[in-house]
Amino acid sequence: MQTVDRVIRARLHSDVILIRQVAEYIISAGGKRLRPILTLLSGRAFGYGDAHLFELAAMIECIHTATLLHDDVVDESDMRRGRETANALFGNAASVLVGDFLYTRAFQMMVTTHNMAILEVMSEATNIIAEGEVLQLLNIGNTEVTEEGYLQVIRYKTAKLFEAACRVGALIAGADEAGVRAMSEYGTHLGTAFQIIDDVLDYSGDAETIGKSLGDDLAEGKPTLPLIYTMRNGAPAAAALVRRAIEEASRDLFQEVLCAVQSCGALDYARSEAVKAADAAIAAIAGLPDSDAKKAMIELAALSVGRSA
Repeated sequence: MQTVDRVIRARLHSDVILIRQVAEYIISAGGKRLRPILTLLSGRAFGYGDAHLFELAAMIECIHTATLLHDDVVDESDMRRGRETANALFGNAASVLVGDFLYTRAFQMMVTTHNMAILEVMSEATNIIAEGEVLQLLNIGNTEVTEEGYLQVIRYKTAKLFEAACRVGALIAGADEAGVRAMSEYGTHLGTAFQIIDDVLDYSGDAETIGKSLGDDLAEGKPTLPLIYTMRNGAPAAAALVRRAIEEASRDLFQEVLCAVQSCGALDYARSEAVKAADAAIAAIAGLPDSDAKKAMIELAALSVGRSA
């Protein structure tokens, strides 16, 4: 990962000082680097470790960082990973434009592999991620969103980049069709599990640990799985409270909503759905040859649902 970070910093160099400042601010914030890790593990699961793998891992992180910059502007967020967001510090215009720079630089990095299949995967992935962002926007304040509708947003907005990260690692390694498909399924299920737990932590995590304020999703009017479950299965008063909170998109009702989702078992249900997705991820790569990379991917699936941040 130190090598990946060096590649990222080298590729994000620009003669435009504001680009350097914003990009360095975001990259230096750290984060889990989960998506580039998946690219490395996917390639190594098929015995590949050449320089192109690090380039692709860095490319994946650039795309993820671009989505974060744009997300924080759309969500009007002022805190991420325990510190000010780039838009809070540099302004919305700079965040959007540097996000665009990161996207286009990522595609320049893809081209260096001279692999058309990778370009096809990433062009599709970035397009679907954009669709997911719009789907999520349409769902803001919508109390009629179904669990399937919620999962569709996850598949588009979050899981698609996980899937692409795994897929390009397998492709650059020359994996056969079955191997590429196994990695793709692993990434999709892992991304789903990861996002569900993220949504659970918004109601059960520690603000300092997760690096953002609890109740952010509620304040943005996002109908996440704990809220959807409460509206469908909670007591009438609890369901009505959650509907009101989503429609008003206010943090003022957070404590009452928190009691509602806890009392009806919504958090436990959401965690169980995340565990199912993690188990499906592990099952997807069961047929691959044993390796340290495969072992790490299995452990990563378990960690993704047991985390507190």
